[in-house]
Amino acid sequence: MSQQLPPGQIAPHIPADVYQRAQATGQPVVFVINDTPPPFPWARLLIPFAIAGAAALGTWGVVAALCWLMDVAAHTATIIGGAAGPIGAGGITLKLARGKNT
Repeated sequence: MSQQLPPGQIAPHIPADVYQRAQATGQPVVFVINDTPPPFPWARLLIPFAIAGAAALGTWGVVAALCWLMDVAAHTATIIGGAAGPIGAGGITLKLARGKNT
């Protein structure tokens, strides 16, 4: 049998005089419990969607930040390459950017 009342509350009971009268006369005792169904627990539904939405927005934020960082790095490398001219190491020369006359 499932418990209908929350823990810590006293279960409904029959007062002694009503019980004794019912025993003496054979009259049935009827319990009337006004119970309304609990409202729909929206938190059970909304919390997972909120977590998933936050994760999706965070992921898009990280992707946007990485795109911006790669764009800044590419521009920086282009500016440094244009200003530095050819770079050589161990007899191998690497020209990072073309000159304006070619």
